[in-house]
Amino acid sequence: MDLVLRRLHLYTGLFLAPWFLMYAVSSIPFNHAEYFNERDKAKGLPPSTTAWERPYDVPVPENEKDLRALGKRIMTDAGLEGNYGAYRVGGNRIEVYVYTFWQSTTLRYFYQEKKLRCDPRRFRWDQFLTGMHARGGFEQEGWLDTAWALVVDGVGVAMLAWIATGLYLWWGIRAIRGWGWAALGLGALSFALFLAWL
Repeated sequence: MDLVLRRLHLYTGLFLAPWFLMYAVSSIPFNHAEYFNERDKAKGLPPSTTAWERPYDVPVPENEKDLRALGKRIMTDAGLEGNYGAYRVGGNRIEVYVYTFWQSTTLRYFYQEKKLRCDPRRFRWDQFLTGMHARGGFEQEGWLDTAWALVVDGVGVAMLAWIATGLYLWWGIRAIRGWGWAALGLGALSFALFLAWL
């Protein structure tokens, strides 16, 4: 059993390596978003530009649940593909955020003025990374998005298995139990303090 768990721990860690790397690297721009925004401001680089604006008129549903269907229609009419979300902004605008790993665009439908504006966002590596970090869920229609969500679920299960096998292997080495308790205690204490104070 020890050999099986050692191999499970080893190969689970190797499977998780690219995912841990992605989540670790993408946490940096998440944690320092203001730095990257200020750097662009200093260079005079706008986050997005307007590609086009044209007359547009489709009915806007009263029910918030129907906004996604409207977002799909607006995205299709604009000739865009990708994942998307639709949101009501204020009392006169629907915004459809269309995104892939490499490109994101905001479609702004000013329904009282009957016009649609397309604002592509300039590519930035920090936003590319945070987009990967935050991507997930099963609400998108594409099979690749479903596959990504399934793999992320698998990564979560693998992390739990990695923790469980690590605890088992640590407990089996009597000589390092003290150091293990210290590491486990410090981790739990730091987590508890943040929960209590934030």
